[in-house]
Amino acid sequence: MAESLLMPTLGLTMTEGTVDQWYKQVGDPVAKGEAIVSISSEKLTHDVESPIDGVLLDITADNGEEIVCQGVIGYVGEVGESVSNNQTPEEIISKADITVTAVPKETPIPTPKRVSGERIFATPLARKIAADKGYSLEEIIGTGGNGRITRRDVERFIPQVTVAAISQVAGEGLEGMRKVIAQRMHHSLQQSAQLTLHRKADITQLLAFRRDLKEKTGDQLGRSTLSINTLLIKAVSLALRDKPEMNASYNGTEYKQHDAIHMGVAVAVDDGLVVPVIRDVTTKTLSEIGSEFIKVTSQAIDGTLPSDLYSGSTFTITNLGTSGVEYFTPILNTPEIGILGIGSMSSKLIFNKEKEITEIQELPLSLTFDHQVVDGSPAAEFLAQIVYYIENPYLLIV
Repeated sequence: MAESLLMPTLGLTMTEGTVDQWYKQVGDPVAKGEAIVSISSEKLTHDVESPIDGVLLDITADNGEEIVCQGVIGYVGEVGESVSNNQTPEEIISKADITVTAVPKETPIPTPKRVSGERIFATPLARKIAADKGYSLEEIIGTGGNGRITRRDVERFIPQVTVAAISQVAGEGLEGMRKVIAQRMHHSLQQSAQLTLHRKADITQLLAFRRDLKEKTGDQLGRSTLSINTLLIKAVSLALRDKPEMNASYNGTEYKQHDAIHMGVAVAVDDGLVVPVIRDVTTKTLSEIGSEFIKVTSQAIDGTLPSDLYSGSTFTITNLGTSGVEYFTPILNTPEIGILGIGSMSSKLIFNKEKEITEIQELPLSLTFDHQVVDGSPAAEFLAQIVYYIENPYLLIV
């Protein structure tokens, strides 16, 4: 059966990519893992590899063409197989979670005259965008083959009654990746009821736990194994295992609880933000999590992260501790229903059980959750569970 070649999602803010160069022509043999085509976003370039051995059956997106993330750009299969050029399922389009806004023009595109009952041809993506915008396809002129309405036709179309409202769209006045980030963040806030809880965790024992393991293992454990980020990822994953209702997603119509726990880690890159994913964290040791954390964050920064690790997280962590920030309100990486913000640790003097003054180290935590599907009390319980594992660090290696 023919396999689809899809436009990959190379970052949190990417909604579509450009086909740069096809290395193969239709009919050329390809090997599994062989680079077939080069694609790019605003900041990144990437080679799409063949998923199987076979031949390049069809190219559905030419060089220079822009395609929505997870949209089909070609097909690979066995010699003689046939494919349809119109295989762009709605479920593929919806995965891209796109926000497309009409581009203002000085003169709106005129309304075409159609014969009553005339059949209207439009691509699936054009139909989806038109439906999202509330546009009637009968009012849009198609510039594709046989008058087919394309994505660009819908984007360029501006009904006269909505011209005034267009000036208020998210991202207006911004360009490139910054504009896409604005649209995604605006979409997140518009599609969810976000509430943030704050509390501190006593990490005195966690720091003592790190020193103890270092003394007992010497150089056998890598530096990343005992990093604060590694220990926090493990603590959060265990809390998600105990409170599975937080390891879930909600897209506005469907709540889905996930069995596997895939941790997203927000990483700042030039002019943007990406969320590389560490998959199946509960099945990994501290050493494996530490190595994976260093690997995916480094690859995300230098642009070599595999495309399948830019998406698929079920919960996200974002750390601003090195910036000196104590508390903040992280925005959900929708459709996930939870994100944990990590602040900068600080020292504090308290009275211990013996009424003696002692110094402790504290770490501020900020949990944002979607109040549409999670109430304050269970969210607080989940945050308390994270704190429990942080304050009882030896449970992280049980």
